[in-house]
Amino acid sequence: MSKSIFELVDQLPTNNMTIMVLRSLDFVVPGQWDNLVGFTNTIRTVTGETDESLIQQIGDRAVCLYNDKSQGYQRAMWLYQTVDRTDSALGAAALANKVGEKIPLMGFLNKITPKADKAQTIDLCMKLVVELVAFCQINGIPGDSIGDFVGSLGDYSGESLMRMAALVCIDGLIPLGPDFILKALSTLNGTNPTELEQNNTFQSVKDLIPGGNTAGQLNFINQSFDSVKGWMSGFVSGRGLTPENVINNMQKFVEISADKLDYLGAFLDMTTNYYEHTGTQTLARRLIERAVAEI
Repeated sequence: MSKSIFELVDQLPTNNMTIMVLRSLDFVVPGQWDNLVGFTNTIRTVTGETDESLIQQIGDRAVCLYNDKSQGYQRAMWLYQTVDRTDSALGAAALANKVGEKIPLMGFLNKITPKADKAQTIDLCMKLVVELVAFCQINGIPGDSIGDFVGSLGDYSGESLMRMAALVCIDGLIPLGPDFILKALSTLNGTNPTELEQNNTFQSVKDLIPGGNTAGQLNFINQSFDSVKGWMSGFVSGRGLTPENVINNMQKFVEISADKLDYLGAFLDMTTNYYEHTGTQTLARRLIERAVAEI
């Protein structure tokens, strides 16, 4: 990693498309997410400390933990960053596909870009698996600990809960509709290892996905999504979420044309990096909490 954790947290933006989109989702998890930026500010907020020398000690220890490559913090950060980078490229491909559907003269785009729904479905599933693997890296447990991850979802709060809320809304409900869970399971069941190999996100992160080979990794992705479907279904129904109310709230923060909603999923993929942004905040919080406990 070329940047230290304090640089990454200090350089988090205070206002851009990602921030506006996340603020629009406050109605999903009210009051859970505050755009906490700045490493020293994060230490003060997380710990409540005012003693400058102790704040310095905590910061130094957190930086040391992050720099220790025997720990999983840098790998988790890399996962959060990578899934957003490939997501942006996938959004461009999905958008090109939509243009191909709308404009007959550009129909050739359908032949060279993935079908938007399938691409978005694999994107959703890969992001979920990245969350699982990053959780395992941060907590120092085996990367295939699906049960531990599912059990932890009930304790998710703050930026981690906002990240899952954004996953459900931005990568589930908006591009795939209210039955996105069933659609994703059906698509996964119809995906073969060769198709998965052709997915850029999978190619980028596959070395950290359990399974041994592509077929085993596809099985792990299936298991992971199947294990989390109950949590996602409860999350959606418990909050009364629909594509319509998510989009309506988003329109209060982001200018979205009502006749361009079929482009919205791809547009959000291209213009936001909510995984990297909230992932950086999650890592900072976990490092600070551990540093305090050790000091």
